[in-house]
Amino acid sequence: MPDTISVCMIAKNEEKYLEKCLTAIRSHAAGAVELEIVVVDTGSTDRTKEIAARYADKVLDFKWVNDFSAARNYAVSQAGHDYILSLDCDEIITQLDLDRLSILMRQHPEAVGRIAIDNHYFSNQTDTVYRDRLGRFFHRGFFRFEAPIHEQVVHKNTGSRYESYDVPILVDHVGYLGSIETLRPKVERNNTLLFRELEKDRENPYLYFQIGQSYNMIYDYENSYRYYKEALNYDVDPEEEWVQMMIIAYANALLHTGRTEDALQLEAVYDAFATTADFLCMMGRIYLANGQYVKAMMEFVKAIHCPVARENGTNSFIPTYNIGLINEMMGDVPTALMHYRNCGDFPMALEKVRKLENQPL
Repeated sequence: MPDTISVCMIAKNEEKYLEKCLTAIRSHAAGAVELEIVVVDTGSTDRTKEIAARYADKVLDFKWVNDFSAARNYAVSQAGHDYILSLDCDEIITQLDLDRLSILMRQHPEAVGRIAIDNHYFSNQTDTVYRDRLGRFFHRGFFRFEAPIHEQVVHKNTGSRYESYDVPILVDHVGYLGSIETLRPKVERNNTLLFRELEKDRENPYLYFQIGQSYNMIYDYENSYRYYKEALNYDVDPEEEWVQMMIIAYANALLHTGRTEDALQLEAVYDAFATTADFLCMMGRIYLANGQYVKAMMEFVKAIHCPVARENGTNSFIPTYNIGLINEMMGDVPTALMHYRNCGDFPMALEKVRKLENQPL
């Protein structure tokens, strides 16, 4: 098996991040595997094609037909190699072990490799990162993309069923960073396609989840709550990564819309989801919002000792900050200060320290 990989990307008006994305690929192109870059443009009016031409081996055009899978499958079909790594233009490779990847290619010829993605967004006054894994590395003889939006890799013969494995690739996804004004066009584009799909498949909880995610991106918590709730009316699998993301986002929407008592209903699914620090922190926030300080404290302590954390800080400075907050609310300022100081450079904790240090104890 020749160790050759085609990195396939689709692009439209991506000049903001594209050069950083492509230079990162080139900087990691050393080792046992040869890399080819294929960029398919779907109608850019900015400098996207000009930038792509500097770094890509192929820059091709594809007429946009409101279908992300159609564009991605075209890019895959034009690749010079069978093994495909699919990336977005706002994803920057930070780690790539090509020698290890070469070994895994041979060990898993008919499986999908999952890359690690650090999704960056602004929350709690800081750059927040939520890590997940998506199937993006595969042999095109066995797999293709399916669905017009939020497309998934599916097996050509068996549909969506396939084995997967983790590959040594980590990327920073920075497309969620930006103001509501800059993100709104992306949300409107995505939801136009999602609502069109929903007309065809009214009982698909994943579509409701993705619509909720779109609204959540622009802090429209009322609409995100509405669609997350609709998705949760169906029998979803708690072990699915998107379901775990959704339950936390749903709880966050409940709190932001003032439905604090309704959020307590998540106690009914506690055992199914209390395997991550993210969920434990959210339960702590729910108890805190309902004035149940002892229960909140217990959840935050559990979060600190939980080894699985998808969002940075959920097993460190976030529960530590909230423990400080509970102590402050209970009048124990010295203990609160101790916990705030243990939060490192977390902006909200630093603000609390500055405020409390200027008050008499």
